[in-house]
Amino acid sequence: MTEHDTATADRSTGSSSAPQFTITRVFDAPRELVWRAWTEHADVAEWWHPRGIAIKPGSIEVDASVGGRYRYTMVAPDGTEYPTAGVYRELDAPRRLVMTWGSPGDADDAAPVITVTLRELAGERTEMLFHLVGIEGAPGDGNVYDGWDSAFDVLAEHLGAADAADPAGTGGAS
Repeated sequence: MTEHDTATADRSTGSSSAPQFTITRVFDAPRELVWRAWTEHADVAEWWHPRGIAIKPGSIEVDASVGGRYRYTMVAPDGTEYPTAGVYRELDAPRRLVMTWGSPGDADDAAPVITVTLRELAGERTEMLFHLVGIEGAPGDGNVYDGWDSAFDVLAEHLGAADAADPAGTGGAS
């Protein structure tokens, strides 16, 4: 189960004049598991897409290090492809990551920026604050906001499956 809250203008981060939005979710999963979902190739492949969209096989690359790049291609049911890429700007495991988010070839300094902040909650739960600066978004927009909101539904399902397979949250390590 996840809880979520939304806001379209969080003026505490980012420029008040820049288009932006925030989505807050609470996941029934330990923070380390949610962190891995943002930074590990196998986890990213399972959820970095809205429901009904697929990730093109072989399109995912993830180098979760400061200055490292990621890329993947989403494919809509009609075959339309949406290549996506960015650079990890900040990683403070397992608390915070900052990355650009755009199309391959976009200038890194002009791309929208995503900040994800993870906070441990009681009972092996995690609050995730997702803040995107550089694109306008609002619930019901049928676009970027709704796409990420749907992706977080897919993430919640993935985390439930991953937590069942690895209840200690070790990532398979012993």
